[in-house]
Amino acid sequence: MPRFIIHHVTRYTYEEPVRDSANQIMLFPVKDENQEVQSQQLVITGEPFVEVFKDYYGNEAGTFMTLEPHTELKIDSTIAVVTKFRIFPADDIAIEEQWNHLYQIRYVVPFIDFLKQENFVALGEVKKIADAGFYKSVSVYVAVQQLNTYVYQNFKYIKGITGVETTLDEIWKLRAGVCQDFAHMLLVMLRLLGIPARYVSGYVCPHDNDLRGEGATHAWVEAYIPFYGWLGLDPTNNCIVNDRHVRLAIGRNFSDCSPVKGTYKGTAQQSLEVGVSVAEDGLVTKEISAVLTPQVVTVKLNEDGTINNSYRKYMEMQQQQQ
Repeated sequence: MPRFIIHHVTRYTYEEPVRDSANQIMLFPVKDENQEVQSQQLVITGEPFVEVFKDYYGNEAGTFMTLEPHTELKIDSTIAVVTKFRIFPADDIAIEEQWNHLYQIRYVVPFIDFLKQENFVALGEVKKIADAGFYKSVSVYVAVQQLNTYVYQNFKYIKGITGVETTLDEIWKLRAGVCQDFAHMLLVMLRLLGIPARYVSGYVCPHDNDLRGEGATHAWVEAYIPFYGWLGLDPTNNCIVNDRHVRLAIGRNFSDCSPVKGTYKGTAQQSLEVGVSVAEDGLVTKEISAVLTPQVVTVKLNEDGTINNSYRKYMEMQQQQQ
C-alpha cells in the first residue's frame, strides 16, 4: 500500500488590490475503502474560515471568502494519503447478462446522470466507432478497455492546444489534447454504449516509469461494470487505475470537479501559478512540480461594481488538468 505526500499550490497575483473574493475548492481527497486520507493541511491567504460540505455526487467541497483588499491569493494543500491495490473484475458472468443489466439500470439513480450524453456535431461519427460490433460481442470489462486503448492510440497528447472551453467537436477534429480531453472523449464513447461513466479529478503518482499528467491535477474516467462496480480507466496512459492514482472528486465532466472556482471584485489583471509535487513514503521519488507560465487576464467592472466576466471562467482555464 503506497503512501503519498502530495503538495498542491495555487497562487493568484494581482497588479492592484482586489476584494470580496468568494471561492469554492475541491481539493479534499475521496475517502473510501480504496483510499485512506491520513492528514491534510490547508493554508489559504488571510486564513479565512472554510466551510466544507458534501455536494450532490458525494464530493467534499469547501467555500471561503476574502473580503479585505489583497494582491495575492494562495491556496496551499498538503495531503498524506494511502492507496490500496484493487482487485479487478473476474469477468466470469455471461456477456449477454452483463449488457442486459446495463439496459435495466439506465433509468436508475445515480446512473442516469452518468449516461447523459452531450450533443455535438461529430456525435454521429463517434457513434459509428462506439457501435462497432466487436465491442458488444465482448464483455463490458473488455469493451471498456478496448475503448480506453482506442482513445490512447488515436489521440495525441499535446499540452497547450486545448482548454476547458474547447468543445468536443474541436477535440474530435484535433485528435489531440491533454488528460481532460482524453477523458471527455472516452466518456462520450462509453455512454454511447449504455455504459455509465463518470469523470474523475485527482493526481497520478509515478514510480519507475513516467506517466502523462505529471505536474498538475490529472483526469480519468470510471466506468460501471455490471456486478462489480466502478472501474477506473486512464486513457491518457492506457491503463486501468490502481494504487498510483489519487482521487479528488467525481462528476459528469470537468465542470463538476473544478479544483478552484470563484469570483471577485476589482479591475486588476491577474496571473496564475500552479505547482504539484509528490513524495512516496516521505521521500521525494518523483518531483513533479510544474509552474504554469503566468497569464494575464483583465477583468472589467459593471456600473454596479460587479464583474461582467466570470472569474470562475479564467480560473478553470488556468487550472486545466493535464
